[in-house]
Amino acid sequence: MLTQQDKKPLLIGQVTALSGVPIRTVRYYESLGLLNSSGRTEGGFRKFSSDVLTRLAFIKRAQSLGLSLEEIKNLLNIHDEGNLPCGEVKQKLEDKVNEIDHQIEELLTLRDELTELLSEDV
Repeated sequence: MLTQQDKKPLLIGQVTALSGVPIRTVRYYESLGLLNSSGRTEGGFRKFSSDVLTRLAFIKRAQSLGLSLEEIKNLLNIHDEGNLPCGEVKQKLEDKVNEIDHQIEELLTLRDELTELLSEDV
């Protein structure tokens, strides 16, 4: 059950402290539309719901898996619309897997070429 404290908006400094994401990054993500603040304080500080922490964790996890911020934004937009078209998301993820497989093939080819260069008499 949510307490009154859980419902209290978080200031950007609190978001940074709880998520480990720098303030500049939070502002950048907001400018890209990845995050939405819930307004500002009288002093002009951004306010965020506690959901922003889950969203930031998702963004970081998706980035670590090789998704671009644009790809992440598309996935978040689909989620935010409330009617998650599983087929569309699955296709995007399959496309990303194929892209990664292609990059791996290119890296393996480069590795073989470099190994061959190293084995030649100089």
